[in-house]
Amino acid sequence: MRGPVLGLFAVFAPLSLVTVGGGQTVIAAIQRQVVDQHHWMTAPQFLNAFAISRMAPGPGSLLATLIGWQVAGFWGAVAATLGIFGPTAILIYGVAVVWKRHQGALWQRALEGGLRPVAAGMILASVYVLLQSLDGGWLAQAIAFASTAALMASRVNPLLLLVAGAGIFLGLHGNG
Repeated sequence: MRGPVLGLFAVFAPLSLVTVGGGQTVIAAIQRQVVDQHHWMTAPQFLNAFAISRMAPGPGSLLATLIGWQVAGFWGAVAATLGIFGPTAILIYGVAVVWKRHQGALWQRALEGGLRPVAAGMILASVYVLLQSLDGGWLAQAIAFASTAALMASRVNPLLLLVAGAGIFLGLHGNG
């Protein structure tokens, strides 16, 4: 039990430090570590854990907690959670002190502007990895793209999209 618990912390602690733009930016890296490198989960299991973490209240980084729980139970969940949140919490405290002291400085604005495209690229990489993990093939990918477009173009309730997407998938997949 000790090996997987320490392994979980060792995987999530460094990832915590590169979550520029939020926890969703490291989904691709988490998937690569958990599925491809350590084989703690299969791609469909990872996708299910991701879906549960997105539907649960709280930060999306709770995906780490779910992975830790599946890999090593309670202590795995604790280790993964401390790994994904601990280093960043310590770092952000120090950054906040410096940030406040130099409010509005040119280097601050440049850093913010430079990190935006990095965060966007990391989010796109995460989307790509998640789409590759879908079990439903082209139909599931088409529903995902259509749902994304609907969310971006309107204020439709995401729960309605979930129900509609499931209905479309079951209706078309059941006939095909």
